[in-house]
Amino acid sequence: MVCLGNICRSPIAEGILRQRASEQGVVVETDSAGTSAYHQGEAPDSRMIRTAKANGIDITDLRARQFVKSDFKKFDLIYAMDKSNYDNILSLSQNEEDRAKVRMILNESSPGSNAEVPDPYFGGEEGFQHVIDLLEEAMEFVIKRIHEQG
Repeated sequence: MVCLGNICRSPIAEGILRQRASEQGVVVETDSAGTSAYHQGEAPDSRMIRTAKANGIDITDLRARQFVKSDFKKFDLIYAMDKSNYDNILSLSQNEEDRAKVRMILNESSPGSNAEVPDPYFGGEEGFQHVIDLLEEAMEFVIKRIHEQG
């Protein structure tokens, strides 16, 4: 799960997937990162932690890190939260195999839409809940895909 700073969208995406997978007995390795190093080592934004907690999701143990080229080797799928980060991830790819792993997260729930998860950082509290709602729906499809692929 990749966004810009790894303190709002990507950590909640990781938290939702981690929790839903655990609830359904699905073994999956999850992680999140940012394409920038602005917040490296920091906890998620306090507003996202608070909104996540209100939704029964704990992301307090996560810390921001920057996406690196070796992530292509470590992960089967790399989900971008928006087009800008999608392009930034692709700029680090070294081959077609790397590029094939990168997807827009909301294409899981709305195939082909290339819809973006809006960055709630500069908005009000309602933006954080909106992001969670969008990602909850997308993660249902991600979990379904994992079940189907065994």
